[in-house]
Amino acid sequence: MRGTVDHSKPAAQLCYRQPSQLRAKGTVKRDTSLLQQQNRHNQQQQQQQDKSPVTRHPENFRMQMSPVFACLALGLALIFGEVSTSYHHQSPAAHLVTDFGVKVFQQVAQASKDRNVVFSPYGVASVLAMLQLTTGGETRQQIQEAMQFEIEGKGIAPALRQLYKELMGPWNKDEISIADAIFVQRDLKLIQGFMPYFFRLFRTTVKQVDFSEMERARFIVNDWVKRHTKGMISDLLGEGTVDQLTRLVLVNALYFNGHWKTPFPESGTHHRLFHKSDGSTISVPMMAQTNKFNYTEFSTPDGHYYDILELPYHGDTLSMFIAAPYEKEVPLSALTNILDDQLISQWKGNMTRLPRLLVLPKFSLESEVDLRQPLENLGMTDMFSPSQADFSSFSDQEPLYVSQALQKVKIEVNEKGTLASSSTAITVSARMAPEEIIMDRPFLFVVRHNPTGTVLFMGQVMEP
Repeated sequence: MRGTVDHSKPAAQLCYRQPSQLRAKGTVKRDTSLLQQQNRHNQQQQQQQDKSPVTRHPENFRMQMSPVFACLALGLALIFGEVSTSYHHQSPAAHLVTDFGVKVFQQVAQASKDRNVVFSPYGVASVLAMLQLTTGGETRQQIQEAMQFEIEGKGIAPALRQLYKELMGPWNKDEISIADAIFVQRDLKLIQGFMPYFFRLFRTTVKQVDFSEMERARFIVNDWVKRHTKGMISDLLGEGTVDQLTRLVLVNALYFNGHWKTPFPESGTHHRLFHKSDGSTISVPMMAQTNKFNYTEFSTPDGHYYDILELPYHGDTLSMFIAAPYEKEVPLSALTNILDDQLISQWKGNMTRLPRLLVLPKFSLESEVDLRQPLENLGMTDMFSPSQADFSSFSDQEPLYVSQALQKVKIEVNEKGTLASSSTAITVSARMAPEEIIMDRPFLFVVRHNPTGTVLFMGQVMEP
């Protein structure tokens, strides 16, 4: 596959210990010698790669502009399950997709500061890969440089299709539904051969609609999203988002329903105080479960320590990773600012199975993110500019530009699970006095497909 990832950003310093070395309850004493050894090991293992060259397409044209409306929709329902210890080598395609998606998430999180965020790295990468194929010239080059791969590069499209099959495979057991769509103005003349070429790369047909019938066109797109997110997202395109100048709508819909083998007992859910980033507290329902979990600790380059705990789903292929600082006064941004695909993979690869009492808030989040500023911050500016955008690979009938780029995501986390598999749970005796992991402060969550390394969803919970 063509494409590289820039590893110039400093990776987090990971801190791994055997169970006897892990901090005792109520203490924060650290084994700095082991941390230093791990840091040296990480530095030796890190490899720097050169950026791949991207092809320039010099053709440009400038006329009165019509908007290309690019958007994506995602729906999510999560239900807790039991621990898994499986670990696989990461898919190269997933590495490229996830690394780009996490970069976009960082931009979104930085702009959101103290607000809840739920985001899909896979979803935004999927739409930008499709959009890349429609562009030319500097517009395409900017997208390729940000994504670190060319959609028409050797092996890229087949690798993405294989990744799609891995994510949708029946062996996952948890319900995953992924669909892409491209809605095109019915009378817009496309570049000859575009539609069959688009289908060959993405296995997605081009759907023709009449955007001059604005409300009907909006209904068609919203209905498609509603069906592919099982009704969770029914109003992606609000009133006024589609007008007579709209020529193209790109959509990705992703639905996930994950069940835990061992549910959190509802009898263990009680209201507890959650400490917000501004120092205030609120009372929220928190679930509790004592079990053996995959767990690790690490520190950021500036010395802030974090807990990382894995909560796998019953299919043994997907997990939710929870990360939170030890000290309540440490901002979550200290972690989100250093996130990348490599760091998330290190979380998974360096965990120890340990008894823990986990206390986690129930939460239900919904985010509607305007992606324009995050994408522009990553260098993708021309596609939003009426005077600079180049969509010559898609149509030369009239100049086009991206008028909006949206992502809407919902997530729900509660106690429920699949009772038929509860016998596989590992229960820890009370006399073992497991250390408590209480997520009563802002935390990060990541939903990851472990066999490929794809991050489907991630977010920050600032107020459950």
